[in-house]
Amino acid sequence: MELFHRRGKDTVETGPDKGAIPLGGGRITPGVVRIGDTVRRPTSSASPFVAALLSLLEERGYPGAPRYLGRDASERDIFSFVPGWVPRRLRPWSDAQIAAAAGLARALHDATRGNPLTGRHPVVCHHDLGPNNTVFQAGTPIAFIDFDQAAPGSPLEDVGYMAWLWCVSSKAQAPPVQAQAAQVRVLADAYGLTGPERSTLIDAMLERQERNVRFWQRAWERTDTVETTAEQIGDRIAWSRREQAYALRFRHVFESALR
Repeated sequence: MELFHRRGKDTVETGPDKGAIPLGGGRITPGVVRIGDTVRRPTSSASPFVAALLSLLEERGYPGAPRYLGRDASERDIFSFVPGWVPRRLRPWSDAQIAAAAGLARALHDATRGNPLTGRHPVVCHHDLGPNNTVFQAGTPIAFIDFDQAAPGSPLEDVGYMAWLWCVSSKAQAPPVQAQAAQVRVLADAYGLTGPERSTLIDAMLERQERNVRFWQRAWERTDTVETTAEQIGDRIAWSRREQAYALRFRHVFESALR
């Protein structure tokens, strides 16, 4: 999960990037900076797909994503900067905030339907729609950022992940499980899940928790390119497993709320 939106503490004082603000918090791609009203980030194997996706979203009038603006002289991708606040940590959210995020996700998916970018799948998924990749304005989610993991998929891949990171937490200080389950229902309702998709949402959430474990296990092999220490990676694997155990323990509560 990446967080490139918040300001770094320092600015670049010399060179072509003078005045650039390093955007801290990224755990996957180092070297991302804000220059004026743009964000510059090193290219990657995902760059062509991200450029095509963001161009499609702009063409179809989707307001909840940065615009792709090409490449600069240093061959970095350029994106529009979306002003607002991006949370540093997971925390409880209101029903209205969760509903707004779910609506953004549904509009994102719908904007990709019927396009070659989806391949054999129904939509293009963001694959990391946590609050840490969401821009808030006046307390309301208004855009998603960091599309590097976007790929064709099923809507439930994103919605299952959102159910986890927006609604469910194993922490002792988190809201009671019944309140969490009620917010999973808020998410499903606001997204518009019905029928089989609604009945398998908890399966999708559990699968995304398992996928998160596998993601960070693979990250052990590339700590030289990921801005995360081995100890932090171990903590994230352990956290994901605790979260999955919690979701399994109270699965009946979450599923009952969706019926």
